[in-house]
Amino acid sequence: MAHFDYQNGELHAEDVPLAHIAERYGTPCYVYSRAALAEAYRAFDAAFAGRDHLVCYAVKANSSLAVLNLLARLGSGFDIVSGGELARVLAAGGDPRKVVFSGVGKTAEEMRQALAAGVLCFNVESESELIRLDRVAAQVGKTAAVSLRVNPDVDAKTHPYIATGLKQDKFGVPYRDALSLYGTAAGLPRLRITGISCHIGSQITKIAPFVAALNRILALADRLQAQGIRISHFDLGGGLGIRYKNEAPPAMADYARALAARIGGRPQTLLLEPGRSLTGNAGILLARVEYLKHGKTRSFAVVDAAMNDLIRPALYDAYHEIVPVLKNRRGVRRQRYQIVGPVCESADFLGHDRMLALAEGDLLAIMSAGAYGMSMSSNYNTRPRAAEVMVDGGEPHLIRERETVSELMARERLLP
Repeated sequence: MAHFDYQNGELHAEDVPLAHIAERYGTPCYVYSRAALAEAYRAFDAAFAGRDHLVCYAVKANSSLAVLNLLARLGSGFDIVSGGELARVLAAGGDPRKVVFSGVGKTAEEMRQALAAGVLCFNVESESELIRLDRVAAQVGKTAAVSLRVNPDVDAKTHPYIATGLKQDKFGVPYRDALSLYGTAAGLPRLRITGISCHIGSQITKIAPFVAALNRILALADRLQAQGIRISHFDLGGGLGIRYKNEAPPAMADYARALAARIGGRPQTLLLEPGRSLTGNAGILLARVEYLKHGKTRSFAVVDAAMNDLIRPALYDAYHEIVPVLKNRRGVRRQRYQIVGPVCESADFLGHDRMLALAEGDLLAIMSAGAYGMSMSSNYNTRPRAAEVMVDGGEPHLIRERETVSELMARERLLP
């Protein structure tokens, strides 16, 4: 995480000391680096510069308006999975003509919303959805561009909760059924077939699963062409992993080269849906140590961030590096701590068995928290969600105010 490093023994976000951010905006607080976000997007986009392509950032990874606006200004498209995410993209200045609408449970209202906005394509995930989309498009006098999300039955070798490309998963249409479903789509008057889509999972650190999925997509495209169904784009989804601990994800250039080699001289536009690989290492969660509890068998550092702020450790047993904001604390012995939050659940932990020299009041940075952190946060235990800050060089910008308890209760009503 090059844009989060120590300067004179104190952790900075770009040129801003994290201690200054904690003092000004409080904790817990998500802190992002504008330079890291821009650098990650440009690297991804440049890796595919040799062919016609569109990067559609997966909004679910981090849907903060400032993040979306920055990516839109860089030229990004967007992959959405709800009407709410579409509204966010439009509010952030995103181009609806660069939006692909994925997701297994699109409602009729969400379809109307997307048709009115003029999205690039619907990634359709069932026969029932095809039929509903055709009916809704007819009702509003539109034609819907569609791509079938095909489940290639490829093992992404990732956590089972974030694997999406196996035959037992809820996502997509079975590969064996895809040809006949494309025939169904071709016969529906308000649908226009434009592509083939697939997505096999998240936090994938090997190239081979992507290539295996692409091979199945290309074979299907050839069979469709033989039946007179023209495909104008291949949507290969996202899922490229990042380094949290000791993972070794492939270099972006190697990933792009492997896909391009298989596609060869085919004319189709390539759509890609990166999420975590753009935002994951562009953000951290800043927390303060409230209490140190030393027991006979375990010692706990109770911090003011919790599973409602960052659920990945509790949900996936995910690892995030945790480092002190002040690197060298003199006179304090390093020891093994369980880093836990104040939520009333034993699953409320951010890290196990971390060797740290700590005192109450110290600041900690939970690293690699820019993806699936704030976007998956909740108000469990009536905890207001954290503030968010974007650092641009030497200037921190508050991009989301911390919620208040009164705001959490504002829409609730007592019985008469």
